[in-house]
Amino acid sequence: MSEAIVQNLDIRSQVSTEEWAIRQDLAAAYRLVAHYGWDDMVFTHLSARVPGPQDHFLLNPFGFQFSEVTASNLVKVDLNGSVVLDNGFEVNDAGFTIHSAVHMARHDAVAVMHLHTDSGVAVAAMQEGLLPITQHALFVYHDTAYHDWEGVALDLDERERVVADLGNKHLMMLRNHGTLALGASVGSCFMRLYYLERACKIQVGAMSGTLNMPNQSAIDMMESTFNHPASWEGLSATAWPSMRRLADRLDPSYQD
Repeated sequence: MSEAIVQNLDIRSQVSTEEWAIRQDLAAAYRLVAHYGWDDMVFTHLSARVPGPQDHFLLNPFGFQFSEVTASNLVKVDLNGSVVLDNGFEVNDAGFTIHSAVHMARHDAVAVMHLHTDSGVAVAAMQEGLLPITQHALFVYHDTAYHDWEGVALDLDERERVVADLGNKHLMMLRNHGTLALGASVGSCFMRLYYLERACKIQVGAMSGTLNMPNQSAIDMMESTFNHPASWEGLSATAWPSMRRLADRLDPSYQD
């Protein structure tokens, strides 16, 4: 490991057991995003709320590849963007704008994840948006909101518009920009994002042919079964431990 990414391993002794667990989950999610090729150099962001009443949350250290993120180098900030536990790193202002908007308004959002994948951006640029054409899409279709692009998210005033467009949904297509997901745990947030990204990739591939639309009863079944948080926490309880094991096999240094 190069000197540029040496970690302050004393961070663990300065945080609660609950915060350290969230840090490890979030760092694992960063490594998994890199593994799936969903990262965008050092841009885009995954965040998680720190347990407790202070409204602090964790973001990646700006300038680090997702494959370099660890539990210790995640940066803890408050809702004003101020670092509240100095580990020598800073956060991206645009990432703070989007993530702080969601964390301020949605206390059910333990984790918030935002990507710029080719397929996610492509679908976000389509007038039709996400189409209910596949099983993957219908896991998330009814829970997806839309927000028009306003340029790089540096204007804090945009936070109110992001929150208004999001409403009570757990996914958002950021028009001409990318995808956004939130969840009551890192695992459920990652699961939602996984299905949205897979749905977008499949949709881009399917657009070259004539689309076959599912029947309405199947669409309704998916909405009634999966369009509520308990389903996603259940899916996460089953799948997220296996994803952590995958992160362990890829590179267990994220835990430090």
